Amino acid sequence: MSEGATHYHGVNTGLDKIRIAISTVLVTFSVVVVLALIATGNTQFARDIHPAAAGIILWVLIIWMSMVEGGQCSMVGLPPVDRELYRESHPITYKITGWGHKGDNLDRYLMGRQFMVIFINFTIGLCGAPIDASLPVLGLPQWIINIFLGSGIAMVLQNVIIGQLTSQVNASHCMLDYINTHFMTFTYWVAAGIEVTGVMHTSYLIRMMAYWAAGKPVESNEPTKTGAVLVFYWGRILFSVGILGFALAVTIDALYRGQTTIWAGVPNTVGLIAFLVLMCCVGLLEGMQIAFFTVSKLPKSERGDSSLALKTCDCLFRNSGKNLPGFMCGRQMTVTLCFFVIARVTTINVEIGVDDNIFGVSDWVQAMFNLGFMGALTTTILGSIAWQLVASSFPIAFLSNPVVYIFLQAALFLEATGICSAAWLFAVIQRKAMGYQMDEVYVGTPEERAAKGYADDEEINQHLDVGTNMTAHAVGRHTITREYMDLVQESFANQRGKVMDNISELRGHIKLAETDAEKKIFEDALRLEIDALKSVNKRQSGSIRDLRASMGDDDVEADVEAGVPVKDLEADDDL
Repeated sequence: MSEGATHYHGVNTGLDKIRIAISTVLVTFSVVVVLALIATGNTQFARDIHPAAAGIILWVLIIWMSMVEGGQCSMVGLPPVDRELYRESHPITYKITGWGHKGDNLDRYLMGRQFMVIFINFTIGLCGAPIDASLPVLGLPQWIINIFLGSGIAMVLQNVIIGQLTSQVNASHCMLDYINTHFMTFTYWVAAGIEVTGVMHTSYLIRMMAYWAAGKPVESNEPTKTGAVLVFYWGRILFSVGILGFALAVTIDALYRGQTTIWAGVPNTVGLIAFLVLMCCVGLLEGMQIAFFTVSKLPKSERGDSSLALKTCDCLFRNSGKNLPGFMCGRQMTVTLCFFVIARVTTINVEIGVDDNIFGVSDWVQAMFNLGFMGALTTTILGSIAWQLVASSFPIAFLSNPVVYIFLQAALFLEATGICSAAWLFAVIQRKAMGYQMDEVYVGTPEERAAKGYADDEEINQHLDVGTNMTAHAVGRHTITREYMDLVQESFANQRGKVMDNISELRGHIKLAETDAEKKIFEDALRLEIDALKSVNKRQSGSIRDLRASMGDDDVEADVEAGVPVKDLEADDDL
């Protein structure tokens, strides 16, 4: 390791590896104990539908969550990159970004996606949260059941590590490969469809108010709305405001009637206060990520003169820049735990045909209420998006809040425990299984793209207000470390291995060819594969030269010419 270089966060020392091992054991135990709980029928979906159905729904949603979270990293990270660079190599990604990066569609996708995340978390809670945490599970001591199931820690660990952090780790470096699947096509259109319904449009009204308060114009990539388009837009805003008010009324009424899944014995007023406090906690953490990413782009001279804001920034960017991803990890755990608790407090639990329906609605409407839509909608708008928009408009003022500094320290402490470290191991497993490659393998580094006349558009994402909880920034912007270099070289090695396999297979076909015409076809194909191999080797040589130069290594040219990183260059002579 050269002097001054920084290690890739979380996977370097022996202590890091111990944390990964412990975290892996904890998340594995959590998965087992939650499935065992579901098998006993002691969750809402297991009781009302069937234990097997509850288990299947839970894992389908966790897998879908991984695409929702990873898809966000890719959709937010790819706009600066010219789409023509990956048109041939990633046709599905090309189509998705064609839809999602047109006009204001990325804002619309992120708005719908925010509701998806919260609703998925709420539904997972219905599948796996215990109705009665005092009942036995696997013969475990009651104190273990209380810690892992009663508190929701088991649910949080499996959802955050497997469904969120693992995907974010890979999608931050392998954006092109991650969404090059129709699973992402489906996910994109579901998020876009949610936005089109208008149920989230109150968020746009809040954004206008935040921008007006900040004295800034509302930025858009589309022409000013007029005529029927403007009427339809404001009609949906009014519809959304009405839906939000109704959702709050339904939730509060259910709380005061004791018809939610809140823990037995908790007074109704305490439940309502807990709901409001937890929404504020979620909002604060959601706003913090926006404010942190906003100030990370500002020079120190523009970070204001508030001593508390400066102290927060100093803490955030200390430790070789590792505190920012550390906060994001701890924040993810805390936010998800708050989501599960809010779901437990607010999810309506009216037994249809036995209890009186809320506000006397019909049974099918009450069945919809019981799914958690009301709590999810309220939390998305008032406990998430509204705070993000305010933090985007007033980042320095937001960081001047003393509670922000306390939450930052708490998130860093939580991450430092290593409880989420298994995400690194699972990310490696996922990357190997899916064959993900680093984005630089396909489109090069930002410098290489600029040299070819495809320079990144640095300004394209400047007006985004939500959905920026990424573990890295745009494609090619990574901390240059030995571990990162190893990942890049591993990607090239995988590509080279595939080409070499093709070459070996073609040689076999040439030997077995029965006619000259058939032999010529295979020989032409072989020449193409040889050219492909040379191209891979050439790109790797250029890549390792750029990476090592960025690290300040001496004698880079000599090392590359000597073939240090490219061990198969001599294979060209044999071919």
